[in-house]
Amino acid sequence: MKLTGLAALLATVAVVSAGTAWAEDDPLAAAKARIETATARAGQWDGPTTGPKAAKGKTIIYVAGDLRNGGTEGVSRGVAEAAKAIGWELRVLDGHGDISARTAAMSQAVALHPDGIVVGGFDAVEQNAALEQVKEAGIPFVGWHATIEPGPDPKTGMFANVNTRISDVAQTAADLAIVDSGGKAGVVIFGDSNYEMAIGKARMMEKAVKDGCPGCEVLVLEDSPMTEASSRMPQLTTSLLQRFGAKWTYSLAVNDLYYDFMGPSLASAGIDGGDPPHNISAGDGSESAFQRIRSGQYQMATVPEPLQEQGWQLVDELNRAFAGEPWSGYVSGIHLVTAENIAFDGGPQNVFDPDNGYREVYRKIWGVE
Repeated sequence: MKLTGLAALLATVAVVSAGTAWAEDDPLAAAKARIETATARAGQWDGPTTGPKAAKGKTIIYVAGDLRNGGTEGVSRGVAEAAKAIGWELRVLDGHGDISARTAAMSQAVALHPDGIVVGGFDAVEQNAALEQVKEAGIPFVGWHATIEPGPDPKTGMFANVNTRISDVAQTAADLAIVDSGGKAGVVIFGDSNYEMAIGKARMMEKAVKDGCPGCEVLVLEDSPMTEASSRMPQLTTSLLQRFGAKWTYSLAVNDLYYDFMGPSLASAGIDGGDPPHNISAGDGSESAFQRIRSGQYQMATVPEPLQEQGWQLVDELNRAFAGEPWSGYVSGIHLVTAENIAFDGGPQNVFDPDNGYREVYRKIWGVE
């Protein structure tokens, strides 16, 4: 059988590795092995299987950083699905990508006296004053991408933060550029210093390329606000093409949103959707990203979060908080979506939704089968 695309590339790297007797710690061989793991189909559920039964009659509020962001919106759908399954009332408030609007949404959430709050898609430290009100009101709260590390956050009083480990996400995105280029990538990185997690992820990708690929070059790390991507990215893309030309062969971005607005500028420069620069995203797996990857148009891959699964986990974590139990301890693994595996695990619906039975497991835990 003839191999194509990423599968052929990985096979080639394996042959080269064997032929040159690379050491076990060879960076390119290690990157290739991580990609093989990340592109595999989702397996059996590896999260919690026990926990408290469903608390009755609860009302929760999801405070979204910006529902225009595919990740934040996707988690909101998972929270809504899980809230319905467990029998809770849910209200969603949108921060519209603006700090003052998020502060207003947090204040409104406290004033509504819910039983629990989900902070979705913005740094918790940004809203320290508002979260003090939440704590004073005795309202348990959980977060999605609200702190860098998963789990409880003593600084803010957050019961649990839910996300994959961003160091692994950053490494996987960098690995693909390293391996796909044969260790010769010229990389532009897009990050956003308005979010600690976002700029941290960008710097991790920069370090991963510099440390793991002597033959690669990080051309620049562009600090560009995600909320201004629609207005900034067309001109920024043109400027980068003029500055680096053919040296720019790969892009690494902290979110798919950047690539939503690159295509027209690349096309006007005569760059076909499958030509360099090859765009790779380190989150979160938006619908438009899946469409670009499937069609081979201006995006090669994304490292998505299992957004709906994480929405269910957020509801489960709140249920544990209501019961006075510790957080579940679960951190979902890393998955890399490419044209070769997009037909699985929710890909046909333009989402990463692991086919691991998580919905049934959570219903069983809650006693609402």
